[in-house]
Amino acid sequence: MNLAVTHTTAYQYSTPVSLRPHVFRLRPRCDGAVRLLDYKLEVEPKPASLAECLDAEGNSVMHAWFVGTTERLTITSKFEVGTLRTNPFDYLLASSAQTFPFPYSGDLPGGLACYCSRLESDDTILNFAGEIAEAVGWRTLHFLTALNDTIYTTCTRIIREKGGPQPPAVTLRERRGSCRDLAVLFIEACRAFGIAARFVSGYQKYGTDPARHHMHAWPEVFLPGGGWRGYDPTHGLAVADLHVAVAACWQPVGAAPISGAFCSNGASSTMDVHVEIW
Repeated sequence: MNLAVTHTTAYQYSTPVSLRPHVFRLRPRCDGAVRLLDYKLEVEPKPASLAECLDAEGNSVMHAWFVGTTERLTITSKFEVGTLRTNPFDYLLASSAQTFPFPYSGDLPGGLACYCSRLESDDTILNFAGEIAEAVGWRTLHFLTALNDTIYTTCTRIIREKGGPQPPAVTLRERRGSCRDLAVLFIEACRAFGIAARFVSGYQKYGTDPARHHMHAWPEVFLPGGGWRGYDPTHGLAVADLHVAVAACWQPVGAAPISGAFCSNGASSTMDVHVEIW
């Protein structure tokens, strides 16, 4: 399936400001499931310099430096991709990982340590995950599916464009949250029993109106024999050809699409985001 995305983020400042260096994580991730066909990043005002590189997580990031002052900053990412994975379960899970908790073998424990590190030590998440695990007999894939379905069916999704994820215990208690809140709840439930999980930002195509979209977030888990595999508790889906990732990190801040700051004498700012997917 071919997907085209136009994503514009516009900041308006009440008085002229000096922009500090910014980092953009907006280039689609290319792997065995996604082929990049076209990509363009437009930044206004024009940066003094741009440098593209890979960050510590292997994400493609663009660093931008600015000179002078401005009352606005607009970033527009346009791309087209071909998504190739129609079956999210096109792998053979290693026999050692059929049930959990399971040990990661070889050099994997060191490389996956941060993805197994819980962001919060809260017994409510452990108990929540444990109840689901008991119900499915501690079978790994059954647990992931049941966890995904439980969050989807019991939590109300809200749209919240600003701010980081709320604590997963809050999401569980209130049974509501943004896509990033639901992703973090899923991640913490997996990590509670040693399943490596990380936070992903990107896009997911749904509905028929290309203008009624937002940037999306979901979790990925590392499965022996399958590698990193995505689940989407916001929509109750295993990730396949309707999702396009742009960044992944062990903690949400490292997958933020735009990072940066400005210097001013008391200026305020507003942000407007518009995403189209077709």
